[in-house]
Amino acid sequence: MFVTKPALPPLDELIPHLKAIWDNGILTNCGPYHARLETALVEYLGVNQISLFANGTLALVTALQTLDISGEVITTPFSFVATAHALLWRGIKPVFVDVDPRTLNIDPAKIEAAITPETTAILAVHCFGHPADVDAIDAIGKRHGLKVIYDAAHAFAVDCHCGSVLNHGDLSVLSFHATKVFSTMEGGAIISPNPEIKDKIDKLKNFGHDGEIKVIDTGLNAKMSEVGAAFGLTLLDRIDGFIDRRREIDARYRARLAQVAGIHPLGDAGEAKPNFAYFPILVGADYPLTRDQLYFHMKAHGVHPRRYFYPLITEFPMYRQFVSSSRHDLPIATQASERVLCLPIYPDLSDQDVDRVIALIEEGAD
Repeated sequence: MFVTKPALPPLDELIPHLKAIWDNGILTNCGPYHARLETALVEYLGVNQISLFANGTLALVTALQTLDISGEVITTPFSFVATAHALLWRGIKPVFVDVDPRTLNIDPAKIEAAITPETTAILAVHCFGHPADVDAIDAIGKRHGLKVIYDAAHAFAVDCHCGSVLNHGDLSVLSFHATKVFSTMEGGAIISPNPEIKDKIDKLKNFGHDGEIKVIDTGLNAKMSEVGAAFGLTLLDRIDGFIDRRREIDARYRARLAQVAGIHPLGDAGEAKPNFAYFPILVGADYPLTRDQLYFHMKAHGVHPRRYFYPLITEFPMYRQFVSSSRHDLPIATQASERVLCLPIYPDLSDQDVDRVIALIEEGAD
């Protein structure tokens, strides 16, 4: 039993779409399924514009390029490494600041102190699908003339207090990897505010082409395939049921783990509509095992949780050089990375499997 498992639509629902692709012979280059999925996602997510990508990392890199970001960007050390890798790919210096102890999202109170004349943007993350403090972060961006990009890889279909969290900032970036709440096998997307910016994004994801003979910039080949888009369309028909099942699993974990001293499930961040993408717990000092001891105890019994996010991004060799990577300045993120454990959660997970996970944690408390 792993921390996640891809949600799959019934194969017989996908086959007619594959036949249509075979019949029309269009496999890529923003074909009819690509267009259909973009239209469907705009409606489902409640956003203005969406551009599909081959994966979320290419979408992040292109978002930075679209907004002409350079110099320094303030970001979080508590995320998947792709968040910071996108900055390095664009020759941008990441500046890491600590996270909020309640949500584990970037702490807005730390952002302003890190702004320098070289700062051009803030790259925040909706960690585990819980919204960052978008009002505070957007306000800082406006006050200091900084662009704001949200790595929303975990935040598919999440609403904050004012609607879709994806509508905040200058751009938001989604991942549609197989492990995510919504998947196109591999894939990603950029949410943008208007057709003009979408047009630029769409050119950049297609080598920078503007028509047949004009190239406007050094774009990437980052287009989603027709097969991926067809898979996504099929999955979208069932996504509400999948999220409902995640909600049930989340509630079952919380009810039982409330009785286990030293095990602290991460709370929400006040979102109006969560997606239950992950179920992280923090293993406290009052639990008999350390986080790593519990991790290996569960693995020994065939359950494979994940230590998201350990180590911190700042611990990897390509990031240690930066002054902002000092553990001294990142105490909350450092502590979280040493205590966090994400438990299995996915639509196919049975109540019996959930109870088995809980039983292993209870064993560790004895």
